[in-house]
Amino acid sequence: MARMIREVMTRDVEVINPNDTLRDAAEKMRSLNVGPLPVCDGQRILGMITDRDIVVRAIAVGKDPNSTQVSDVMSSGIEYCFDDDATEGVLERMRDKQIRRMIVVDRNKKLVGIIALGDLAGEVSESKVGEALEGISEPGAPNI
Repeated sequence: MARMIREVMTRDVEVINPNDTLRDAAEKMRSLNVGPLPVCDGQRILGMITDRDIVVRAIAVGKDPNSTQVSDVMSSGIEYCFDDDATEGVLERMRDKQIRRMIVVDRNKKLVGIIALGDLAGEVSESKVGEALEGISEPGAPNI
């Protein structure tokens, strides 16, 4: 029987405020040893910021990490799944959308966790995980 995302997701996810600086975000990522942080204003999820966002959207174009806010470089309109979704369906969405991690919310859209491709590796057949990784890893067009 297919397992639900709540059975394999990471709980107790740390978040960051959209008004925090990129330095704050980078320090939090360093101390937690993570690459992504959900951006929340209270209980409301506004987006996600990754270590790559900080480098590509800020540092590479000369923005000051001590004064640039998280909201200036975060990704909004992010993909999410529900904690009662089946693991295989979420894996397919990750492949189709070419994403390695997804926010998990309950049916009231309250943040309850995060799911990464690696979390699904032991839960879904190896061939399906391989297909997803192949789809996720297809190169995108360069940003010029």
